[in-house]
Amino acid sequence: MSAVKTAVFPVAGFGTRFLPATKAMPKVLFPIVDRPLIQHAVDEAAACGIENFVFVTGRGNSAIEDYFDVSFELESMLRAGGNSHIAASLERLRPGPGQVAYVRQIDPLGLGHAVWCARNTIGDEPFAVLLADELILSDTPDLATMIELHADLGGNLVLVDEVAADETDQYGIITPGRDVNGAIEVTDIIEKPELGTAPSNLALIGRYILDPTIMTTLETTATGRGGEIQLTDALLASIGALPFHAVRTTGRRFDCGSKVGFVAATMHAALDRDDMREDVQRMINELYKHQIPDTGHQIPEG
Repeated sequence: MSAVKTAVFPVAGFGTRFLPATKAMPKVLFPIVDRPLIQHAVDEAAACGIENFVFVTGRGNSAIEDYFDVSFELESMLRAGGNSHIAASLERLRPGPGQVAYVRQIDPLGLGHAVWCARNTIGDEPFAVLLADELILSDTPDLATMIELHADLGGNLVLVDEVAADETDQYGIITPGRDVNGAIEVTDIIEKPELGTAPSNLALIGRYILDPTIMTTLETTATGRGGEIQLTDALLASIGALPFHAVRTTGRRFDCGSKVGFVAATMHAALDRDDMREDVQRMINELYKHQIPDTGHQIPEG
């Protein structure tokens, strides 16, 4: 079985929940302290052996291409000002020549359509899909575990996490089957089920290893929920023809597609940094005391 060497990053979304900020900047460039969401996703993929990075962009997303390009003026200015170490750090963030491809999703027809737009860059090899607004922090990336399991199981593989019962209508939800070598067999999948009808609380959280035949399936997948071509519908159609398994995340997950999730991720990242922890903790304690003065509770130091 072929190794997974290519990752697709669907980044063409409008980011409507973050308007008006996303009028000027794609959501995936929003920084978690000083590192954009898309950089986290690219770093995760690179750490797992991914060599080719395919960005599916939309109109107004040229800033993403600029971000991963060389900024001659900025880097020259940094070196001239005695900040060569910062210039070198920017250089290390960039994938190498020939490793990056950009594909335009002309019509905003959903995640399945965005993945299908990358079909000519995939060929006949299995590939990963990473949604950058799902930030997952762990010592060992879940994607690495997925790639290792895919070598044994083949087919399609998704990452899942347990969500609250009143949140199941916001995600693709799987019906779990038997355990297989550390993975869960998927017997069914439904996109954003009505509350009270979800078959489980195991939700898809933005990491996929897909068999290349999914592209053929997506080509004939009708529009589904929201008038979009849903990746979950194509995965459902593949059940029986290909193995389909899920892996539980072992990381700390932040849904940065929501404002609360984005703020939580930023706070967590700041508190995890030696150069910021004390100041940020002090600020949180002060805010807490001013916002909730009568409870008698205070966030502990450290």
